Amino acid sequence: MTSQAQTTADTEEAPAALANPLHRLAGNLRRWLVAAAVVPRVLAKAPLTAVFLAAFWVVGLVTGSVVHGPSDSLLRHVGAGTTSLTQGRWWTLFSYGLWEPGLAPYLITTALALATLLPAERRLGAVKAGAFLLASQVLGALLGIAAIEAGAAAGDPWLESSVADLGHHLAISLSVGASVGLTGVGLALSAQLTALWRRRTRLLLITMTLLFLFYAGDVLDIMRAGAAFVGLVGGALLLGKRRSLRGVRLLPSSHAETRVLVALLAATSAIGPAISWITGSQGGPLAIYEELFIPSNLSAGEVTDACAGAGAGSRACLSLRADYLLNNSVAVVTLFVPVLILAVIALGLWRGRRMAWWAAALFEVGIFAATLRFFLLTRSQLVNDPTTQPGLVTGVTIYSVGLLLVPVVILAVLALTRCHFRLRAEKETALTFWTIAVLAFVVIGATYVKFGYDARNEFSPVPTFHQMLVDYPKRLLPDSYLILFGTSLYAFVPVSGWAKALYELTGPVFWLIVLGGLFVAFWRAGARRKEDHSAEAGALLLENGGSTLSYMTTWPGNEYWISEDGRAAVAYRVVGSIALTTGDPYGEPDARRAAVAGFSSFCDEQGWSPCFYSITGEMRQRSDALGWSAVQVAEDTLLRLPDLAFTGKKWQDVRTALNKAGKAGITAHWHTWPTAPLSVQEQVRALSEEWVADKGLPEMGFTLGGLDELDDPRVRILVAVDADGTLHGITSWLPCYREGQPVGWTLDFMRRSGEGFRGVMEFLIASAALQFKEEGAEFLSLSGAPLARIDRGEQAVPLQRVLDIAGKALESVYGFRSLLAFKAKFQPEYLPLYMSYPDPAQLPAIGTAIGKAYLPHTTPAQMLRLSRQFTSSG
Repeated sequence: MTSQAQTTADTEEAPAALANPLHRLAGNLRRWLVAAAVVPRVLAKAPLTAVFLAAFWVVGLVTGSVVHGPSDSLLRHVGAGTTSLTQGRWWTLFSYGLWEPGLAPYLITTALALATLLPAERRLGAVKAGAFLLASQVLGALLGIAAIEAGAAAGDPWLESSVADLGHHLAISLSVGASVGLTGVGLALSAQLTALWRRRTRLLLITMTLLFLFYAGDVLDIMRAGAAFVGLVGGALLLGKRRSLRGVRLLPSSHAETRVLVALLAATSAIGPAISWITGSQGGPLAIYEELFIPSNLSAGEVTDACAGAGAGSRACLSLRADYLLNNSVAVVTLFVPVLILAVIALGLWRGRRMAWWAAALFEVGIFAATLRFFLLTRSQLVNDPTTQPGLVTGVTIYSVGLLLVPVVILAVLALTRCHFRLRAEKETALTFWTIAVLAFVVIGATYVKFGYDARNEFSPVPTFHQMLVDYPKRLLPDSYLILFGTSLYAFVPVSGWAKALYELTGPVFWLIVLGGLFVAFWRAGARRKEDHSAEAGALLLENGGSTLSYMTTWPGNEYWISEDGRAAVAYRVVGSIALTTGDPYGEPDARRAAVAGFSSFCDEQGWSPCFYSITGEMRQRSDALGWSAVQVAEDTLLRLPDLAFTGKKWQDVRTALNKAGKAGITAHWHTWPTAPLSVQEQVRALSEEWVADKGLPEMGFTLGGLDELDDPRVRILVAVDADGTLHGITSWLPCYREGQPVGWTLDFMRRSGEGFRGVMEFLIASAALQFKEEGAEFLSLSGAPLARIDRGEQAVPLQRVLDIAGKALESVYGFRSLLAFKAKFQPEYLPLYMSYPDPAQLPAIGTAIGKAYLPHTTPAQMLRLSRQFTSSG
C-alpha cells in the first residue's frame, strides 16, 4: 500500500497533467517506454520465442535474404507450394516459415511473433505453443495447397490464375513466410484469453487473414487462411475452456467496444484495396475493382511507349501523362480520397457520432453503386472482347457479387447497431463544417480557374476558359470515378511552372480542408443542452456535498436543475415523460429539502413527471410531506471510520484476507485512472470485458459506474497486484465533499480476476478503509446494492414485492443480493435508499425510464435472456 503522502501527490498530480497537454503527452510516452522496456525481460523467460526469433533472423542474414528475400535458387529449395510437394520436397512444409520475402515482412513478422507466440508460450507453455506453431504451419500449408489444386482443377479463375494477371499462376508459385504459423498460434491462444482479448484477437487476425486472402490472393495468403482455420478450431477444441467456443461469434460487448467493432468493420472496404497497393499483389478475387480506392501503378516507360505509338497529342497519351503526374506528386492524395474518407468516418463511428453513422451509410450506398457500375462496364468489355478466355466472365461475375455483398453487410450492421451512435453534432459544428466545405470549393475553384487560365500557355494543349472551368471538379475526384460516368478525363496536362503547381495541389488542398473539418466535427461533436448548468452544479457539489451517491451526478447523461436562489441542485435525465433524478438534491444543507418541491414545479412546467431515485430517508420524509409515494430500491452500507478496528471474531474474514494477501505477495496500490500505468489500464479493461461477456447480459449504468466513469482525476482507484504485476482486483472510490474537502468515500467500480487471489475484494476494501481512516475521513460507503435490502420486519407493499421478485430473478446474473451479503462482512450501518414519485399512475412509465437508464444499450437478444431470467425465477 502506498503512503498517504504518495497517495496525495498522485491525486493532486492528475489535474495538473490534464491541464497541460504537454505533461499528459509526456506521461503517456513515459508509460509506453516503461511498457516497451518490459519486453526484453519477458523474452528472457520465453525460450521458444527467443530461439524462434534468433533462428529467423540468423537464417535470413546468413543467406542474404533479409533485404530482398531468398534468391530464386534458394526459393526453389525452401519455398512451399504445389510444385514443391509434387516434386518431393516435403521439407519445404517446415522450411518456408524461416524466411520472408523482404525487410518489411521480416519486421512485421517479428512484431507478430511478440504479439502471438510470446503470450502463447507464457500462457500455454513452450511445448503446447511450439506444437500449435508447427501444426498451424504444416497443416495450414497443406490445406492451402489442397484448395489451390482443387480450385485449379475446377477451372476457378482466381485459383487457376490471378484475375489481375493471367500469366501469374498460383498453382506453380512458391512462397515463404512465418506469418502462417504465427496466425494459427494467435488464434489457438485466443481460446484461453479473456472475453475482451479473445474477441479482439480473433477479430484482428481473422479480418486481416480474410482481407489478405481476398485482395492480395497469393499462395502464402491462402496457406495463412488454412492455418487460421487450424488454429481457431484446434484451440477451441483442445485448450479447454467451454466458453471459448462462443468466441467464434461476437460475444455481448460493452457500448464502447461495439463502436470500435463497427468502426473497424466499416473501414474494411478501404483496408482491403490498401493491402493490395502496399503489397503490390492484386491476385485476390476482390481486387478486381481496386481502382475505386487506390491508384494504379504506372511507370515512365509505359507512358513513353504509349505516347510513341499513339502520338504525343493523342487523348490516350494525355491521359497516361496525367495519370503518371498524379501518381508521382502530392496530387496522389486525391487518388486515395475514398480511403481517407472511410478512415475519418471510422473515427467518427468510434466516437459514437450520429453524423458519422449517416456518413458511413451514405458512403456504403455510394460504394455499392460504384462497384455495380464498374462491374457492368467490365462485363460489357469482356463480353464484347473476342479474346476473352472461357469462364472469365463467369468468374468476374461471381467475384463481383461477392464484392457487392461487402457494403450490403456493412449497411446491415450499421442498421442493427444504430442505437450505439446517438451523439449528435452541435448545430454550430455542423453549420461551420458545411460553410467551410462550400467556401473551400468556391475559393479553391476560383483560384484554380483564374490562375490556371492566366498560365494557360504552360498547359499542353492550351485550354480555353471553359475547359479550365470544366476541369476543376476533375481535380477533386479519382479518375476511376470519372470513368464510371463516362466523363472525359483529361483535355490538357501541365508542363511547367504555375500550371503544374495548380494541377497538383488543387485536390490535396481541398481535401485537406474538408477532411480536416470533418475530423474536427466528429471529434468535437456533442449536442449541447439549451442551458448548461453543469458548472454551477459542480461548484455546489464540491463546496457542500450531498448524499453518498452525489458524486455520480457528475457522470455523463445528467442534466442539472438549479434552485432559484442558486443554493441547491438536482441532477436528472429525461426518459420519455419521466424526469429521473440521480440521488438526493445537493448543495447547502438547509436548501436541499426545499429543492424537492422546487424541482417538482419545474417538471410540471415542462410537462414531465418527476421521480426521485435512490434518495435517503431524509428526502423521503420531505416527499412524503408532499403526498408522494415511495418504495425502497436499494440498501446503502456505511462504515464509520474514526472507531474502525478489525478486531474480534466478527472481523475474522477481513483479517484473514489481509494476512493471506501479505503471504501471497499481493499489494495494494493507489492511482487515478489518467495517471495509472498502461499495464494496469489494459488489465482493468480485460477484467471488465470478461464480466460483460460471461454474464451474457448488458452492462448496467446510471448509478453503477463502468470504465468511462473511472477516467476522472478526483476518483481514486485501488488495485491489487502481485509481484509479477498481474492484476487481481480493482475498486474505485468516489469522493463525498463538505466545505470543499472530501470527508468520505463511496465504493463504485469493483472487478476481480476469476483466476486470482480469492479474498481480493475483502483485502482491497479493508486496505481502503485503513487508508481513509489514516487520512482523517469520517465514513466509507460500500454504496447501494440495487434491488436488495435487509429484512426489517415491515409489511411489504405490492410494488416492494415486485421489486423483491425482480432482485431474485436477476440474482444469478448481477448478484445484487450476494453483494449485499458480502458487504455484511464489514459490519456496516444499513441505510435504505428509496424511489419517490408523485403519481402512482406513472409507475409503468417510471419502470421503463429506470430500465432504459440502467440498460441504455440493450439488444433484442439480451432482452430475451433478461426475460428468461424473470420467467425462470421462483
